[in-house]
Amino acid sequence: MANHKSALKRIRSSEAKRLRNKYQHKSTRTAVRKLRGMTDAKEAAEYLKTASSMLDKLARKNVIHKNKAANIKSALAKHVNALSA
Repeated sequence: MANHKSALKRIRSSEAKRLRNKYQHKSTRTAVRKLRGMTDAKEAAEYLKTASSMLDKLARKNVIHKNKAANIKSALAKHVNALSA
């Protein structure tokens, strides 16, 4: 158990950040899954913006690696382009 006030605060703030990261990460994964399941090209192209934004935000906050975000965005863009072709 922590012995200092600062350590107790760090435990509280770390838990809050962990829960927030977990929520945002799960929401993004759900959005990616939803986009991969879409068949309408116009709707998918519009939703790609939202999903890309979510991935960028996770990468910026170091929840996921920036290269992983880029790889997922690239795969999603290929999926959307294949729908419109």
